[in-house]
Amino acid sequence: MTKPSRRQFLTAGGAALASARVPRPASAASDGLAEFRYCLNMATLQGYKLDVVQLVEVAAKAGYQAIEPWVSLINTYVKGGGSLPDLRKRIADQGLTVESAIAFPQWMVDDPAKRADGLEQARRDMDVVARIGGKRIAAPPAGANSGAEIGLLQVAERYRALLELGDQMGVVPELEFWGTSVNLNRLSQAAFVAMETGHPKACVLADVFHLYKGGSGFSGLRMLSGDALQVFHLNDFPATPPRETIADRDRVYPGDGIAPMNQILAELHRVNPILVLSLELFNPAYWKGDPLETARTGLAKMRQAVQKAGTP
Repeated sequence: MTKPSRRQFLTAGGAALASARVPRPASAASDGLAEFRYCLNMATLQGYKLDVVQLVEVAAKAGYQAIEPWVSLINTYVKGGGSLPDLRKRIADQGLTVESAIAFPQWMVDDPAKRADGLEQARRDMDVVARIGGKRIAAPPAGANSGAEIGLLQVAERYRALLELGDQMGVVPELEFWGTSVNLNRLSQAAFVAMETGHPKACVLADVFHLYKGGSGFSGLRMLSGDALQVFHLNDFPATPPRETIADRDRVYPGDGIAPMNQILAELHRVNPILVLSLELFNPAYWKGDPLETARTGLAKMRQAVQKAGTP
């Protein structure tokens, strides 16, 4: 593999990623960090058991600009007789874009047969995402959460293979780290792996919760560039339970926890002022009442956090 220079990954530029970057909005809002784009990760409403069409409608009515669907939801829609071209049109007609998608192929595991199956699953997932107009897909360490640690150079080789598959499919896999995993649990590890691929579209998908859970902290965000960080999962975490036992279900709306949200958003704006902020929560306490109101509350909390952070 040809290694990119530190400058290539950690500084702005990267003309090779221009087509994958989020377009600059035509008009700016009055928020301090006006150019962020607001996206709804569909997990935030998963407890309502809505189908993907209903979730698209909720996201649009709530005022989001983009969605981050789970591929499993789309597959369920297709199995029920739904059409991917129709879904793509519905999304576009609602004024939404598909900035990212969530799937869990085991592309990283040591077992060669499982890894081959994982790449084939990734191909199918990317095809689905591409057919609804999606740009990116998460590439977490699925299947490698426990057991032996995998060397980061080996992970880089495997992520490179996934990126090359993405080139064929027209979808960019974003290297996602999980603070709960034995492998790839810190921002620094994900950045190293992405750099070592030597691939111009290598990028990282970061998350407030996983930065905290894995012990990365938040200062390292400033080391990235807009090409290296294009989508960011926005959420917050409470003071209790402690970091050692906190779980996905404990995530709270941005600004309702103890995360240094002003610092995080200011760093993100310096790195990429047109970053996609995707609200990703798994809190069952929010799955009550009207899903539209829950979605609206989430967007309002995001905007309030951004406004409070102010222009760096």
